[in-house]
Amino acid sequence: MIRFDPRYFVTFNFSDNQVILYLNNALRDLTIAKENKRPEVKFSYSYNALIKAGIALLAGAGNVKVRSIPGHHVKLIEKMSEVLKDKSIEETGNAMRAKRNRDFYDGGVFISEKESLDYYMFTEEILLKIKRFLRQKEAR
Repeated sequence: MIRFDPRYFVTFNFSDNQVILYLNNALRDLTIAKENKRPEVKFSYSYNALIKAGIALLAGAGNVKVRSIPGHHVKLIEKMSEVLKDKSIEETGNAMRAKRNRDFYDGGVFISEKESLDYYMFTEEILLKIKRFLRQKEAR
């Protein structure tokens, strides 16, 4: 069983519709990333989609809501990795988070077209895993 630190997570009784809305919000951001050619936009919306998909995953997997406090993206990415049993989520998700933070707080970063496409494709793969996971949970 996965343990959720109460400093970062709270139990919340989500409806199935709320989980669907969270996931659709993530998918909308992924569509924006896909349709945009600017590497910075593709990267930013891919990261947003990853975080929003993580919110949907935890809501649907265990009625858990992440608290909006410093460090919550790190913890959210960590739990996504645990729930889906995929270490690449923690590794790549944290690389994306660190790059996004450097862009916000260190005066910007360069994001190449290749890098933004790689992050987009990673996020797309994770969203597909989350959709499958939630469908399988619903079927039980």
